[in-house]
Amino acid sequence: MKPKFVRKVRFLSVFAVFLGGLWFLWDTPVIYPLKIFVVLLHEISHGIAALATGGSIERITLDAEQGGACYCSGGNAFFTLSAGYLGSLLWGGLIFSVARMKRVNTGWINSLIGVAVIVLSLMYIRSEFGLVFGLLFGVALILAAQKTGQAINRGVLFVLGLTSALYAILDIKGDVLDRPEALSDARMLAELTGIPALLWGISWISVAVIYSLWLLYGAYEDA
Repeated sequence: MKPKFVRKVRFLSVFAVFLGGLWFLWDTPVIYPLKIFVVLLHEISHGIAALATGGSIERITLDAEQGGACYCSGGNAFFTLSAGYLGSLLWGGLIFSVARMKRVNTGWINSLIGVAVIVLSLMYIRSEFGLVFGLLFGVALILAAQKTGQAINRGVLFVLGLTSALYAILDIKGDVLDRPEALSDARMLAELTGIPALLWGISWISVAVIYSLWLLYGAYEDA
């Protein structure tokens, strides 16, 4: 009983430190690359949805202001527009879940993510900033995988996964709830379906919060 209690307290302590670090470092260069990575996940999720429904990706752009766009042709517009925020959330959850697996070689996973980022950048990103970021970020992950041990690689995966899931929540809040007049996925979906953008935003952020809590609860139970 006591060791299990200690592990749970340690988990809560580490998570509290992680949240505190995100809070204080959110607008610093330390967190900035993670934000751009989540934007990339957001845009590539649009592209995957387009490809999965018979469309194609023309190009993806990322900018230094944490903005991005995925230009697609064909495919199902409803699924493509819905895939951005929810896609980055699901990618974050997947990375977080893999990091929890005890027998997974986390170095291989980080290398795989790094290679995927490089390949996707070369294939689809057509903005100078986005291409440079994708190549540097991918190389950094590969180097981290090769030069560090299993524990550090697992920590990198936890940070990538948690930040992706949490940033998805803040991204929806900022783009849809705080700036309803902005041209967002929710606004374009509202024009397509007739359902107000605010309702799409509330629905997405509800899913994001519930999903993130579910991930954290599972990790807490396993601690």
